[in-house]
Amino acid sequence: MSAAKVLRRPVPGSAFSWYPTMMGIKQRQVDALNAQLTAQDPLLQKLQKKQPVRVSVTGGAGNIGYSLLFRIANGELLGPDQPVEISAVELPHAYQALQGVAMELEDCAFPLLEKLNITDNAEECFDGCEIALLVGSKPRGPGMERADLMRDNGVIFKETGQVLNRMAEKYCRVTVVGNPCNTNALIACNHAPDLQARNFTAMTRLDHDRAIGFMARKTMLPPNEINHLAIWGNHSATMFPDLSDTLCHGVPWSELIGEFRAERYWRHEFLPKIQSRGARIIQVRGKSSAASAANACLSHTRDWCLGSPQPDWLSMGVVSDGEWGVPAGLVFSYPVYCENGGYKIVTDEDHPNNDWHTRTEFKRYHIERNVQELLAERDMVADLL
Repeated sequence: MSAAKVLRRPVPGSAFSWYPTMMGIKQRQVDALNAQLTAQDPLLQKLQKKQPVRVSVTGGAGNIGYSLLFRIANGELLGPDQPVEISAVELPHAYQALQGVAMELEDCAFPLLEKLNITDNAEECFDGCEIALLVGSKPRGPGMERADLMRDNGVIFKETGQVLNRMAEKYCRVTVVGNPCNTNALIACNHAPDLQARNFTAMTRLDHDRAIGFMARKTMLPPNEINHLAIWGNHSATMFPDLSDTLCHGVPWSELIGEFRAERYWRHEFLPKIQSRGARIIQVRGKSSAASAANACLSHTRDWCLGSPQPDWLSMGVVSDGEWGVPAGLVFSYPVYCENGGYKIVTDEDHPNNDWHTRTEFKRYHIERNVQELLAERDMVADLL
């Protein structure tokens, strides 16, 4: 199978459905094709040569954008020795605030920031873009229904996808942060047919990091000792934080929580706290998450481009090709391996779950619940696809 035939989506196991799985025969074919695709990626070649990479950020003067831009310029996105060119865009009424942000960036004298461009024109912002961080979106106002927010933001991301298709490099990697990020990524991807579908992702890393933090505090272990935790589905209150395969310092998490308490803790304490964490922050702070969302955006994109510690996995909203029974084409959060400049969805073949049958059914129930919600969201914006 040639690489050209799968450029519009990730390389799934179904690409070689007729290959046997025993002794890793099929997986070697998938890995070889992934290696072929990443070897042809101009962005990865620029990163290896330490050539300047153009990063475009929408909503540069907003709370998340403000937290994000300085850290990008300081090397926290692509590494402490990787030069960057930043282009930020804002709406005309917020352009003056963006000018102030640009003045602060200049005053910091970041050695890695080779060029800074601010604008209120999307085409100018995305001209030659190689990494796009789509942060700007309309926030949910008082009394606004989710469907109304979805349609308003759907128009924004339709236009953004069209501009990306015209102006960005064809290998551009897109991280969608603005909510509802799964559906926004789906809309943008559908309106950028010349870009690779596998290069459109939605950020569920914030939920992943929240879940890691909760488990670290519960077990009194460092966050880097919590492994194989996953966020499935939609970035909404239905998301499923999955502890089926989670290890804490190399042992099953349930051994530290207590075998008789573990299931109750997961279902009735851990899960609802992660699902409602964003709303809780708004309730306490009066504003939605900003610094933590910016940190998650950096971590998501950095690990995607540079790889993450193996054999652990991360959570990313990516274009489905039918894995785990999710309809092809939906942007769905999966556990993924990030290595060699790409990602691979974790399947049962990679990491079989031999735990309790009840946990398997629990996971399937929540995956299907998220599938139905995302299908409903897709139907709401069907005319924008």
